[in-house]
Amino acid sequence: MAAPHRLGPEDRADFEAVLTQALGSAGFREALGPDPDGRAEAHLRADALAHADAIAAAAREPYRDYLAVRRAARHRPRPSSGTGSLLPALAVLTPLVSTVSALALLALGGTLHAVGVPGPLPGSLLTSGWTLALVAAVTGLVAAAALLRTALDRRVPPAADQVEHARLIWRQALLDRGMLPHLRRHLLPHPEAAITPCSPPDTLAPCPARARKDRTPCSD
Repeated sequence: MAAPHRLGPEDRADFEAVLTQALGSAGFREALGPDPDGRAEAHLRADALAHADAIAAAAREPYRDYLAVRRAARHRPRPSSGTGSLLPALAVLTPLVSTVSALALLALGGTLHAVGVPGPLPGSLLTSGWTLALVAAVTGLVAAAALLRTALDRRVPPAADQVEHARLIWRQALLDRGMLPHLRRHLLPHPEAAITPCSPPDTLAPCPARARKDRTPCSD
């Protein structure tokens, strides 16, 4: 796993998407408006990609949270199919069937015992009835616990929703704390402004400040 201040390879696409979003915002579009050949924007993009880890470090906390949520979602057990899908049905049907069977056996055994039927049959029916009643009670408790757990699990958002929420929080933090400040610091002037020509030698017009700073030959 990548360190919280270093982007993993699978997160580079998100970084580039945030970069494109920042360069497409109104403020940067206005600043880059007089850039017909797109050189200034290309320079900003290349510089941001070259300093991706430094820019991402400004949003290291949200990125750490995003990585943790994503890692937990990947290790979360997936619901099984086949026999596993029958367990909830069995948890509900078993106590019902056991209860009905217990009542039937107890009623039949009690009736036979009341009318004085000889032999072990009435006692066996009563014993079986009480056994099934015990099974119904135990399975009923298990079914109730399973239903309670299912209800509690449904209160937790699905793993995919949690990952996407953490991802959006990180991308917004990356945009606000890292990308936009970096681009503002490195925003280049319009290329034509950087090469403003000086006055011809046969005039006495003063050399522009930019040209003097760049030591462009000017007229005396």
